[in-house]
Amino acid sequence: MAGIFQRLFKVGQSEAHSVIDQFENPIKMTEQGIRDLKKDMQDTLRSLAEVKGVTIRLKREADENKRLAADYERKAMLLLQKMQEGSLPAADAERLASDALSKKEDASHKAVRLIADYEKQDKMSAQLQRNVEKLKSTVSTHENDLITLRARAKTAAATRKINEQLAKVDSSGTIAMLEKMKSKVEEDEALAESYGEIAAVDKSVDDEINAALTGSGSSSGNASLADLKAKMGIT
Repeated sequence: MAGIFQRLFKVGQSEAHSVIDQFENPIKMTEQGIRDLKKDMQDTLRSLAEVKGVTIRLKREADENKRLAADYERKAMLLLQKMQEGSLPAADAERLASDALSKKEDASHKAVRLIADYEKQDKMSAQLQRNVEKLKSTVSTHENDLITLRARAKTAAATRKINEQLAKVDSSGTIAMLEKMKSKVEEDEALAESYGEIAAVDKSVDDEINAALTGSGSSSGNASLADLKAKMGIT
């Protein structure tokens, strides 16, 4: 039982570390966010193109039905004129003119309906256009932030590396080793100086011994001293 709980704890700990790693890697998260935004923008652009296509088609159909309505009205008027001129029987002229006016009404109603649909699609198109522009601005902002974030990350990594190296220098006792080496060098220098003084003392003793044995240096020195005292009248 204890082993099961321990394994569960390790799994939870691993998942927690994974979550922390994700939060501690904002560059990758930002890159993924930008990719998602660009995908959303592509989808919105596709929808915008489709809506604009429908809008253009509705506008054309509305204009065409307006033109048809005007044309049927013109034809009805021409039929009535022919009736007045006597070139067309009144019954035929009125029947045909009524049919033309009926078609004119149908075209007019259709044009009104198409215009209403066109206005709805045009509003939707404008809203999608605003969304696209907003997404473009957001992507551009995030990309600029990503450039800044990358530069800051490089600077932080370099600073961290230098600080770690400096910390290692201090913790490894390099400064203490230098101080110890300096003390050892000073000790060796002092020891060398003392040996030099001893060597000088030994040399002086040897000189005195040799002088005593030969006696040449002492006799010549005493004679010179006696001569100087006689010259100065000193007994």
